[in-house]
Amino acid sequence: MTPSSITILGGGTAGWMAACLFQHHWPDTRIRLIESSEIGIVGVGEGSTPQLKAFFDTIGVSEAEWMPDANATYKVGIQFENWSQKPGYERYFHPFPTALDGHSAGQLFRASRLRRSGLDVPAHPDDFLFPGLLAERKLAPLNPEHFPFEVSYGYHFDAHKVGEVLKRIATKRGVEWVDTKIVSVELADAGEVAALVGEDGERHEADFFIDASGFRAMIAEQALGANHISFADNLFADSAVVLATDVAQGGPECATRAIAMDAGWRWSIPLTNRTGNGYVYSSKYIDADAAEAELRAALGVGDDVEARHLKMRCGRLDKSWNANCLAIGLAQGFLEPLEATALHIVLVTVEQFIAAVDKNGLGEEAREPFNDAIVARYEGIRDYIVAHYRCQLRRDTDYWRDNAAHDNLSPSLKGIMTSWFTRQDLTLEVQRQDIAKYYNAVSWHCLLGGYGNFPQKLEKPGEDVHLPDMHRIDDFLERCAMNFPSHKEALKALQA
Repeated sequence: MTPSSITILGGGTAGWMAACLFQHHWPDTRIRLIESSEIGIVGVGEGSTPQLKAFFDTIGVSEAEWMPDANATYKVGIQFENWSQKPGYERYFHPFPTALDGHSAGQLFRASRLRRSGLDVPAHPDDFLFPGLLAERKLAPLNPEHFPFEVSYGYHFDAHKVGEVLKRIATKRGVEWVDTKIVSVELADAGEVAALVGEDGERHEADFFIDASGFRAMIAEQALGANHISFADNLFADSAVVLATDVAQGGPECATRAIAMDAGWRWSIPLTNRTGNGYVYSSKYIDADAAEAELRAALGVGDDVEARHLKMRCGRLDKSWNANCLAIGLAQGFLEPLEATALHIVLVTVEQFIAAVDKNGLGEEAREPFNDAIVARYEGIRDYIVAHYRCQLRRDTDYWRDNAAHDNLSPSLKGIMTSWFTRQDLTLEVQRQDIAKYYNAVSWHCLLGGYGNFPQKLEKPGEDVHLPDMHRIDDFLERCAMNFPSHKEALKALQA
């Protein structure tokens, strides 16, 4: 049985996305969102995975209806730069999964296993996968009519503006919006939430509550006592400094850049009106002023450009769904933005919650397996992010040396690394662990091979070794896809 009323505490992208999904799937449920115009949002999560496209498709909103208003651009993956000092591996591209992978991934797997065995064969992942070529040539991931494969993509966007777009969509479709500051959470005798109490004394009751109150986790953590499980022991970053610069010369790109710095990494996110930049770092290795100075030097900007400083708390709640409350967004947990998974987790959480309730109602039968699945997803994504730091190949600062040396790894990640470095079939290990739902074998080959984690001593392959055709993807693009629209042209067409 679905709830007859849901109250969401907190707006921002997470809150309004949840409102849109609940309204779409449960149109007979009364949806109310409460936020205070006095409380701002973090507003720096400006990249997404392909799940955001699926979200807009689900609620029936076209790209032309939202992308121009959010200064949005297309995104086909992430380019990692300077995470390795091994010649030839200074950068690599982590693409979003696409239908073409089935025709080239096998060659990547074979080449990297031969290379791990010590044979001198080309095995850089960029030579095998399609989206990196789109990014390199600034082509939009919009299929020409004759192109037979779907290309997966996400977006870059202004986080404040996309929240406003979602608010407009939700309220137009019947979601009730209340602008007030909630000062307390009233609990019933059974320990469930009875009402949210505003500063004017008004009580806001509901059958079910969504905590999208950010790091405060006002309902889930403060009122219901959920425990926060910290990931600080193997994700060192706890701070960020952000500032904006002009659009890159030649127009925006269709990929995020993740560029290694002295004590962390910086993102470069292209929007139609600006480039978003942020330095994610560990305060154990650099202070805020030095981090800001390093970022300004890297970007070539002076003190006339305003910078914002943020503190981060990496981790998750022990239970996302507790009593009659579901925590989402920063109230639920936070993983540093290296793989831009924040909105992905919001969408998965809300959609799996809806599916669980539709199948088994609001009781423990639905709640326990749902919470287990969300915990597994957080830890699966965490492991992939940790692998970036553990497997990078640079040793020029204490930060990078300590990341490479620490061994507080999950059994899952240890299994992946053991498979790779002992020349086993990594694809089979991913299947054995059933973790492709978080990151598939292509992603793991990109991460481990992209940094150049291969033997230094190489032997020439014998005549009996069949090497992959290194030009297959590039030739395929030349033959079939060179008339993909340019990124700039596609963005202009959205506004026409």
